[in-house]
Amino acid sequence: MDNPISMQSSKVDLKLLDPVIEKYKDKKGSLIPLLQGTQNIFGFIPEEAFYKLSSQTGISLSDMYGVATFYTQFRLNPVGKYVIKVCHGTACHVQNATKISESIQDFLKIKDGETTEDNLFTLESVACLGCCSLAPVMMIGGEAYGKLDGKKAVNVIKEIKKKNQ
Repeated sequence: MDNPISMQSSKVDLKLLDPVIEKYKDKKGSLIPLLQGTQNIFGFIPEEAFYKLSSQTGISLSDMYGVATFYTQFRLNPVGKYVIKVCHGTACHVQNATKISESIQDFLKIKDGETTEDNLFTLESVACLGCCSLAPVMMIGGEAYGKLDGKKAVNVIKEIKKKNQ
């Protein structure tokens, strides 16, 4: 039978999950905290973790996978050191956020949701960052960059890249 979860797999130390499983194992409504705890450990939810969580908690793979794919907070693949979130809310959209995303994609040679080969950057389009007065805006590592155009956005990324060489 084919694997019901088709995600990028990696070598991970599943023993790191033991404290999380122990904390939530017999608690009602523990699925989301289990997934959050797993993601906090690995930065994403590895395929192997789903199997361990399921076997040790009795929660079905389909229930876990359904929740993990429904909520955007959960990642099924590793992300870069820096996650670039480009706002595409109404204020940013009308100020041409699409051009910002396109410029970043062209510069980094990745699509929305992808990570650069060097694992430095992951690009994400988001519904709203709550910084409408700065529109168009992107956030990297908790810092907001506003009043952007494609060139300004790429320059911010170039500076971060320089610091990481």
